[in-house]
Amino acid sequence: MSRPPGRRSGLVPLAAAVASTTTSAVWLVANGGELAPSGLLPGMFACLAAAYLCGRISSQIIVSRAVRGFWKRHGHASFCLFLSSMLVVVAYGYHKMVLAPYLFAGLVLAVVMSMLGFLHLPLGDRSMLTLIRMVLDGLTVAVAGGLVFFAVVGEYTAAGVAPATRIGMSLVGVGGLIALVVIGRAAAAPAGPVDAGALRFLTIAPLFGVVTAVFEIMGDEYARNVLAVLALPVVATAICVAAYRQIWVLDRPAPAPAPVPVAETSRRSMFNLMPFLAVASTAGLLVVLSAREMTWPQRLVVIGAVLIACFVVLRQLTGVYEHRRALRGIRRQQAELEHLALHDPLTGLANRARFGTVLAERLDAHLPAAVLLIDVDDFKMVNDTMGHALGDQLLYEVAQRLRHGSRAETDLPARLGGDEFAVLLSADDAEYAEQAAARILDLLSAPFAVGEHQLLAQASIGVALAGAGDSADEVLRNADIAMYAAKDAGKAEWARFEPRMRADVVNHARLGSELHNAIIRHELFLLYQPVFDLVTGRMSGAEALVRWRHPERGFVPPIDFIPVAERSGLIIALGRFVLREACAQLARWHSELGPAAIRSINVNVAARQLRDAGFVGEVAAALRDFGLQPGNLVLEVTESSVLDGRRVRESLEALHAMGVRLALDDFGTGQSSLSLLRAFPVDVLKLDKSFVDGISEGSDRGRLAVAAAVAQLAEYLQLSAVAEGIETEAQAARLREMGYRLGQGFHLARPLPPAEAAALMVATAPVLN
Repeated sequence: MSRPPGRRSGLVPLAAAVASTTTSAVWLVANGGELAPSGLLPGMFACLAAAYLCGRISSQIIVSRAVRGFWKRHGHASFCLFLSSMLVVVAYGYHKMVLAPYLFAGLVLAVVMSMLGFLHLPLGDRSMLTLIRMVLDGLTVAVAGGLVFFAVVGEYTAAGVAPATRIGMSLVGVGGLIALVVIGRAAAAPAGPVDAGALRFLTIAPLFGVVTAVFEIMGDEYARNVLAVLALPVVATAICVAAYRQIWVLDRPAPAPAPVPVAETSRRSMFNLMPFLAVASTAGLLVVLSAREMTWPQRLVVIGAVLIACFVVLRQLTGVYEHRRALRGIRRQQAELEHLALHDPLTGLANRARFGTVLAERLDAHLPAAVLLIDVDDFKMVNDTMGHALGDQLLYEVAQRLRHGSRAETDLPARLGGDEFAVLLSADDAEYAEQAAARILDLLSAPFAVGEHQLLAQASIGVALAGAGDSADEVLRNADIAMYAAKDAGKAEWARFEPRMRADVVNHARLGSELHNAIIRHELFLLYQPVFDLVTGRMSGAEALVRWRHPERGFVPPIDFIPVAERSGLIIALGRFVLREACAQLARWHSELGPAAIRSINVNVAARQLRDAGFVGEVAAALRDFGLQPGNLVLEVTESSVLDGRRVRESLEALHAMGVRLALDDFGTGQSSLSLLRAFPVDVLKLDKSFVDGISEGSDRGRLAVAAAVAQLAEYLQLSAVAEGIETEAQAARLREMGYRLGQGFHLARPLPPAEAAALMVATAPVLN
């Protein structure tokens, strides 16, 4: 298989560089070590080859910017070597001096260009501490190298070496030592952009430069001539090999590198030992110099040794500081993880895990404990109508009020999840716990400013005192039972757990199971409470009411099993049964009684049914299956159901668009009755029984005013108004005077079986001539 084009084209300059080095060696042998300008020409070609290969890498746009900049600088370094050798050839013709200052300047400039190339590479961590450590390493090596070259190598300078040559070559040697440190750090950096093999080949250049510098100062004429001829081609060839290695790596698909820990890479790098080798070499110089009287140059060695010691000490101190900083960072991260594990991210309160742990610790230590379990009433409506973002803001504000209303030393507020909060009290006094619950209700009673809205977020609170032998789960379960008792009492209330409540929960669970079986076994049946025209006395409609005759318990009141059905979700199946049975009965009355039959039937619907995605389809199917029109059905919903959220609103709008009539039950008892009339489609208003009680005596002017206002409002909006709970003829008469046309109640008729309801329809029907 042929090589990729990049590698094949790179072979030519690489072969030229190798041939130049070989030619220089053959020339030296042929000339017996004598020096002439022609001996430098092969090195010049090698430098051009190196510059060309580096330029090829730096011109490839598919290569990363760091790699392009690195090889571009090494191309500049190679060209500097070429220029310095050309100037030497020119200078030789005029001054017969091979080691002219032009050569030193070119070599030093090449070293600087090479160092600039490494600035393009991400040499690991770029923090200030790492940069200080790198500078200290460079200073340590530079001072030690300077001492070696100026104080030792310089002392054994060969005869005929000019001072300028000695200084220039010393600078080259020190630069080479620093270059070794920099290359070592680049090679040790994990997943560096420049190939590690190419960097290893590059080390040949500074190593050969250091050797050349030493022999140009200390060596005899033959050694100096040999190195003067071979230095440039060898250094240029090393750069060529490194560049070709980089091209070869770039042209082949690189496997995913295995992750290598930074610490392990650093341990493997021998270049990290350079500062310590510098200290060792300086210490050796001090031992030699201490055996004789010191001159000023030797005193400089001592000064340099002190500087190196200071640099190394500072270097070690930065390592200690970095280690301590790393430990602090680890401890901080551990603390943050522990905080996240034990706190709610939205509110910052303790979460369920921490709350349970602290409660269990108090119980294990036999310390007093009480739990307030807080559930935000109707929070789902806020989420559905205003969005989860605003709902989260509301929960945050609730949490802040709980935090400010709790004693920081003894109480622990927490968010257990969703809209459920809790407060752990360090008390076992029932009166104190009840006062705390009342105080929290008072805190939450004021509206919350959330964005541009003023929201009311009341809550139901369950209070549970820890008893002897109770576990944390048992106390929380007791508080949960009490919280649901508070909700059943009308919400925005608190209730303290009592043992009978657990029995009630068990009974509810058992009753739920039996209700499930009752639906399957057809133990449920319907009664129909007539709705009368208060003016004509005719039966104009009926409300379907579900009843349960238990085979063992006997008659089970609706007030017992309806809440169980709503809490367990059986209200869906129960409501489906009531809807279809009521529609079927109305169809039978129409078939059997003809014009005497009522035209519509009222069916109560729970919020849970309206939230069900298939409810609208069930209503349409029931009407279709029994041959009824949408206008024959009136669905009664409570004000709290209407406010239950977006899904309920969508279901009501779909039913109204279908033609089904909607009745607002218990009208007048809610906090936003009038606003509902604007926001939701309503056809019938049913005045709550609480406004009918005592209306005949006229003792309660408030009730009279509300009852009269509802009648006038219905007339103005062209809605039907029905008065519920009529128990006396005086009440019926007063309601007629107020303008009510329709009414129902025990005075008019109790709920009746289908046959008796049919007979009443016939009895009250107008006589047809």
